[in-house]
Amino acid sequence: MSLYSQRGVSAQKEEVHKATEKLDKGLYPHAFCKIYPDYLTGQQDWVNVMHADGAGTKSILAYLYWKETGDLSVWKGIAQDAVVMNLDDLLCVGITDNLLFSSTIDRNKTVVSGDVLETVINGTQELFDSLKQFNVNIHYLGGETADVGDVVRTIAVNGTMTARWPKNRLVTNDNIQAGDVIVGFSSFGQTVYETEYNSGIGSNGLTSARHDVLSKFYAEKFRESYENSLASEVVYIGPYLLTDTVGREQFQVGKLLLSPTRTYAPLLQAMFANHFDAIHGLIHCSGGGQTKCMKYLPGNFRVIKDNLFEPPIIFQLIQEASGSDNREMYQVFNMGHRLEVFTDAASAPKFIEEAKKLGIEAQIVGRVEASDKKELVLKVGNEEIVY
Repeated sequence: MSLYSQRGVSAQKEEVHKATEKLDKGLYPHAFCKIYPDYLTGQQDWVNVMHADGAGTKSILAYLYWKETGDLSVWKGIAQDAVVMNLDDLLCVGITDNLLFSSTIDRNKTVVSGDVLETVINGTQELFDSLKQFNVNIHYLGGETADVGDVVRTIAVNGTMTARWPKNRLVTNDNIQAGDVIVGFSSFGQTVYETEYNSGIGSNGLTSARHDVLSKFYAEKFRESYENSLASEVVYIGPYLLTDTVGREQFQVGKLLLSPTRTYAPLLQAMFANHFDAIHGLIHCSGGGQTKCMKYLPGNFRVIKDNLFEPPIIFQLIQEASGSDNREMYQVFNMGHRLEVFTDAASAPKFIEEAKKLGIEAQIVGRVEASDKKELVLKVGNEEIVY
């Protein structure tokens, strides 16, 4: 078993998919989010979409950092993580406006104080206010904040987002075809709408990242931060403290792990406005990393990604600390790009240019070929990995 599995988590969520396999797949089974008829108003030309997600175990990293440094601002990042993991999924079916959001925060009151709640809630509204300048309008409709110390050790920050949307402005992935190229948009760096460097970590694989990178010090001092029944050899087995610095730029380890999940909302708003018809498919490389696209193909294709980004420092750090091979790293983490658009070769430069305007690095990372089966081929250096 991999370290990831030994810690009780799964990159592919096999048991979750088995539990939900009999549920309605929606109107467009290959779309990145489930899309349903407009049950709210009954209009034939509109659809409803509802999505639930959250910051996951990244909130435990914020807890550790806050306890160690007293810095409350990291909780604003957790607020952004919970929103963006919903928002950017909905963006991948074409929805950019008039979204409704409800938050769900479960807290252990004995260890997480009220000022943390205030920072998360106010940080959520601040993010919505900042997105308005890019014509992405999200309405904060409250939510549930519960003190459930018997259920959670620290805090869990999640949310639900919903919208009505016209059918003629949907991206369903049904247009993905052989001959398409895949444009990847970097998850790291600093966009014009970010205030500091973003490591690209997103909100997936943080159980692995936390235990592989951070020192046994955290197991001893913060027993509430992990499942105590886990074997000691898989718990906080790394060399670093959160306040250590790494790399030529002297990045702080804690800040790299806690970089807020980048939203591609400003980019996708521009792409939809200017190049909507050239978008054949959209994938948010979240859970499942670079293998995510295989769940949404409308037929049997071979997807070849042979021009991937060089992984930024955070993923190099995790891989060195964990000893994980490339096969596992690329199906757990985004490894450098968290959004990809499937399009025709002639249109690809348009999307790259839109990204450049916003300070987002973009490049053609791969292509789609005809095949008699679904297959993904990643080329990482001299290594070829087939899924």
